[in-house]
Amino acid sequence: MTSDFQEACNTFFFMVISVDKKFAVISHEQKTSGKGRSVIYTRQIARTIWDDGMEEDMAQLWGGRFNGSTAQDAFAFNASIGFDRRLFQQDIQGSIAHVTMLARQNILSVEEKDAIVDGLEGILKDVEENRLEIDLSCEDIHSFVEANLIRRIGDVGKKLHTGRSRNDQVALDMRLYTRERVRETDGLLKELLVVILSVMEENLETYMPGFTHLQKAQPTTLAHHYGAYFEMFRRDRQRMADIERRMNYCPLGAGALAGTTYPLDREYAASLMGFDGVTGNSMDSVSDRDYLIEFLAALSTVMMHLSRFSEEIILWNSNEYQFVEMDDAYSTGSSIMPQKKNPDIAELVRGKTGRVYGALMSLLTTMKGLPLAYNKDMQEDKEVAFDAMDTVKNCLSLFTGMLKTMKFRKDRMAASAMNGFTNATDAADYLVGKGVPFRDAHSIVGRLVLYCIEKNTSIDKLSLEELKEISDEFEVDIYEAVSLKTCVEKRLTIGAPGPSAMREAVEKNKAYLELS
Repeated sequence: MTSDFQEACNTFFFMVISVDKKFAVISHEQKTSGKGRSVIYTRQIARTIWDDGMEEDMAQLWGGRFNGSTAQDAFAFNASIGFDRRLFQQDIQGSIAHVTMLARQNILSVEEKDAIVDGLEGILKDVEENRLEIDLSCEDIHSFVEANLIRRIGDVGKKLHTGRSRNDQVALDMRLYTRERVRETDGLLKELLVVILSVMEENLETYMPGFTHLQKAQPTTLAHHYGAYFEMFRRDRQRMADIERRMNYCPLGAGALAGTTYPLDREYAASLMGFDGVTGNSMDSVSDRDYLIEFLAALSTVMMHLSRFSEEIILWNSNEYQFVEMDDAYSTGSSIMPQKKNPDIAELVRGKTGRVYGALMSLLTTMKGLPLAYNKDMQEDKEVAFDAMDTVKNCLSLFTGMLKTMKFRKDRMAASAMNGFTNATDAADYLVGKGVPFRDAHSIVGRLVLYCIEKNTSIDKLSLEELKEISDEFEVDIYEAVSLKTCVEKRLTIGAPGPSAMREAVEKNKAYLELS
């Protein structure tokens, strides 16, 4: 066969046939088989009209039971290929594991298994290298893969689905995909923690006010403040590990809901895909979305932490605080006000938090009234889940970049701490050290703060004479006692901002990141 003829034989041609005012598109492809025989494969794009007049949807994996065809708007409403196509790799991975197990159990021959695996791997490679486009006229990704497999290898491709239902197939695909995204999210959280830790390490003596009720409360350090977020995101990583541990069980082999009569080796198939074991009940296997709800809940918690952090950065970037300088790469300006430098990334992260919360509530609402086992409602798990996963991925990546490039105005932070009477508690503790009962010391320092407010000054700026007018117990050593350095360094308990406590925390955090 000449190359020109081969090329001609591989050319698609289409015929449009009208039957009862409905249109069918049939494509034929002539190829040369591996055995040198000319083989005609027929691929249905929308509908095939058989010689006896019966219509059958070939873009789907069912139809023998039906005499009529599905209305096109109903087909489109039912179809999931528009969003479940992102499960393409997982669908092929699961199918390869499935047929490998079938051959091991002598349900398929080795030759049949090899042909199917070669065909699946070819489809995977062609899609990944943009030689094959996912056909959106198919009902779902499972239909697309199987139809293409049959086109490539013939009738043996029809054995792919032996001992399997779309119910356990999609349950497997979604579990495989979610497991990958759990691991990906964990990796992004680790990258964020690395940046947070570097800021901590560089700012053990960068003083700033600590707040309660958005009121300046006590002095702390930037390292201590960032350390709080390190703990939050560390817990988020722990949640990822917990989710993977609970979800890492394989539903393949559950069938539609009651298993199968084929002698499947579920454990073997599960091991091929890196699962810890198999799910315990076939009805639960195809109708469980707990792992996805857990993941969305964990992603919501991640976003809550990011949103809190974003809110603080937005405040710190304001003219009133001026604690930070945003890098140009993560800021925008105003179309009318030339002086503006807006913290848009932080604001968007804060805003997108509600979007992820919405995905969680959507899935909870979808699942709350479903009887066992599988119901089509469960198709609604994917779009919201995919959107939430994508949103958190983008937010983590951008937030980490923003944090890494942000500059701190250390003098401004220290001045803010002093001007806000964050050392008032330390002044009271000073008086307690002189023998004054704490409640009396608290009252004395309250009057002292009121005096400073009237004079528009701070405790450390008052003269010793002014201090003694309020209490004779004040001596010259009060100035050292209320300095930011002393106030912070005296706090040495575990978790406190004192330098020794923070150095210990930094070293523990380093060790944690090295091991995880």
